Amino acid sequence: MPARKIDVADGRAALASVAASEAARPVLATAVRYLLQLLDEKAPGNSVEVRVPPFGAVQVVQGPRHTRGTPPNVVEMDAATWVALATGAEQWADALAAGRVMASGTRADLSDLLPLRP
Repeated sequence: MPARKIDVADGRAALASVAASEAARPVLATAVRYLLQLLDEKAPGNSVEVRVPPFGAVQVVQGPRHTRGTPPNVVEMDAATWVALATGAEQWADALAAGRVMASGTRADLSDLLPLRP
């Protein structure tokens, strides 16, 4: 069964709460999942797995399909870093250099896809 899509109004409301530092954990989860949904819409595919534990993960970017085990291209970060990158509050290179993003694989550079414009 495909994941339930987050309504645009709900996603934007969650992002506004996170930006105002008023987000409870469920609201932060909605914001993270909404931004992952936008990334999936912008770069559909199965070659890179983007993980934001414990809130969500998505496979994106066209290329070789991954089906079993650990994907060869993985990007992982915490929720605050993901929101900052996806909204443009932080640059990919800065987060990577600071160790807030763990990226492995030849396709794991998301700098051309970020920020998202929700």
